[in-house]
Amino acid sequence: MISPRIAFVDVDGTLIDSGEVIAPSSIEAVRLARQNGHLVYLSTGRASVEIYPAIREIGFDGAVSAGGGFAEVGDDVVISRTMPEDAVARMVAFYEDAGYDFYLQSYDKLYPSPGVRARFATYLEDDKERQGDPRPDLGSVTGADEHPVLKAFADVRPFTFTGIAKSVFLAGDLRAFERVTNALGGDFHVITGTIPHMGRGSGEVTLGGVNKGTTILQLLDLLGLDAASAIGIGDSNNDIEMLQVCGVGIAMGNATAEVKSHADEVTTSVLDDGVWNAFRRHGLI
Repeated sequence: MISPRIAFVDVDGTLIDSGEVIAPSSIEAVRLARQNGHLVYLSTGRASVEIYPAIREIGFDGAVSAGGGFAEVGDDVVISRTMPEDAVARMVAFYEDAGYDFYLQSYDKLYPSPGVRARFATYLEDDKERQGDPRPDLGSVTGADEHPVLKAFADVRPFTFTGIAKSVFLAGDLRAFERVTNALGGDFHVITGTIPHMGRGSGEVTLGGVNKGTTILQLLDLLGLDAASAIGIGDSNNDIEMLQVCGVGIAMGNATAEVKSHADEVTTSVLDDGVWNAFRRHGLI
């Protein structure tokens, strides 16, 4: 009998592509793996509130969200790694002084600056032109109404400095990553390249030491599982620590060269059965 494994699956670029469509094989892989007695967790830079219902409905045992800021087992939040209020205040002050659009992620709310919705609307429209007509065999995870991310970013509420685990910055300035790193890098974990096509003008910031990998280790300890039994699958820079701590780190075929260099192996791309092939290779399905 095969011993149960635990798999951590990134969302953007791994489970779904940048056009937010999903290969049917990915849905089937997750469901079959769980039917076979394995655990399957989401591991995403998205806040929990940004994980669309269509993704949740695939069925997962839990999630690591906000780039390691939170972890859920079932419906219960079991890990919360939020920033001190003064750290959030310092971060927000820097963004505002620099003129960068940004948003803050708590567990169940987003706090966008006023320009975020318009920036994402432009990004989504540009991405739609790049993608062209979606393949008829693929399903969208966003539904037919207004795109959920635009709906979320339309609510510009006063910032809070409590309960914040991560921020995302969006700028036309190609030096944004260097500027953010120089200003915040001493106390924060700053990475770039997490939003396709925005390059070094975007990135995300967590508290120093907070990332998917370190939170996964805490979660595995709570679950009483060995990291050697874990499989991590991702494509972006915020997945690197996850790939490093899991017994098997798998990069998607569409992953960056840097991510692939930290992986134990590479599967096929997101819409070419990448998750299915990884699960199949390691006996989950």
